[in-house]
Amino acid sequence: MPKQAKELKALQVKRLTQLGRHAVGGTPPGLSLNITETGAKSWIFRVTIGASRRHIGLGSYPEVSLAEAREKALNMKREIRDGTDPVAERQAARAALAVEQKHRTTFEEAFNSFYEAKVQGELKNIKHIKQWRSTLTTYAFPVIGEKAVASITVEDVLAVIRPIWMTKNETASRVRQRIEAVLDWSKVMGQREGENPALWKGNLAKLLPSPNKVQKENRYPAVDLGEIANWFRILRTRDGMAARALEFLTLTASRSGEVRGALWDEMNLANGIWTIPAHRMKAGREHRVPLPSAAVELITKQPRLIECPYVFPSPKNGQMSDMTISAVMRRIQAAEEKEGRRGFLDSRSRRPAVPHGLRSSFRDWAAERTNYPRDMAEMALAHNVGSEVERAYRRSDMVEKRRLMMEDWATFVEGAPEAEP
Repeated sequence: MPKQAKELKALQVKRLTQLGRHAVGGTPPGLSLNITETGAKSWIFRVTIGASRRHIGLGSYPEVSLAEAREKALNMKREIRDGTDPVAERQAARAALAVEQKHRTTFEEAFNSFYEAKVQGELKNIKHIKQWRSTLTTYAFPVIGEKAVASITVEDVLAVIRPIWMTKNETASRVRQRIEAVLDWSKVMGQREGENPALWKGNLAKLLPSPNKVQKENRYPAVDLGEIANWFRILRTRDGMAARALEFLTLTASRSGEVRGALWDEMNLANGIWTIPAHRMKAGREHRVPLPSAAVELITKQPRLIECPYVFPSPKNGQMSDMTISAVMRRIQAAEEKEGRRGFLDSRSRRPAVPHGLRSSFRDWAAERTNYPRDMAEMALAHNVGSEVERAYRRSDMVEKRRLMMEDWATFVEGAPEAEP
């Protein structure tokens, strides 16, 4: 028969300080106080369950007193006698709690973890990384940010994207794709089950108009090719930094952000090349722009301010805002309307032209008024051309061939007849 430990009283337990495990005796047998090197004390109950000997923790001392530890041990002994395994029950309870906590994870919490693990971990383009958070913060979080990812339905996704689907379709499509990615990640992490409610094919595609159709109908209003020379002539009569930025944007068929962020260090006027680094490009790849002679002349006349890196700076020598360039076009339109003329309206939508629409004007010109290859025009616009594999093997950006095209474009907008390529 095993030796019975001497039953200790509460005061005796309080005085225990020696490192190790101290049996406290009494009923039930197997209860001991464990003291670690740091002086922390906790209760351990040694008991046999079936054919296995278990050591079960009953809490720390003195938070759990001697009397409470004995009561816990007795209750556990009774459960074991009735056929219950308290260790297995604890493990099951912890597992159930973990699942419940995972299923309570909100969309915003899931996104924050996904953002750190995948977006920041994989994407290189700083602009794209910021866009992930800004688009979901603006459109998704107000609707589903505090909702558990396990409970998000198709109706919830529609509540996010439907209000902007027709008016801001490109943004809405990206928001949908990003919600889908977060929910896919959440499913792998065990935070939700079932089909992804943000899936397009066979799901939202049955409920919303095709992005291609919507975007075609909602393209940015462009200056009509028959009117662009007159519009450009009026633009050149306008004073101010924003007017020069818009003139440069037109001559290069560039995006507003690329022009507003243009730096002197990016300009090689001797060779007529503007090199935009990858982190400033929408596609995340370096883009070389062959400058037509009119653009080189414009840049040459630009004042280079001390300690200001921007070619087209704001009044405070920072980056010019997008609204500043747009305001130039609005003022031109307002002046035309004041004189009783209709101004410069998109030939399809009949809406006043906007800066980004000038890229559409360039694309229409290349397709309708020239014989330049489609791929060359797409390259000039910094669009993806061909498959990912084709782009990986392409060694040339056709910059010198594009130079001839951009010269012809400049000639066209300046109102002179261009030569056939």
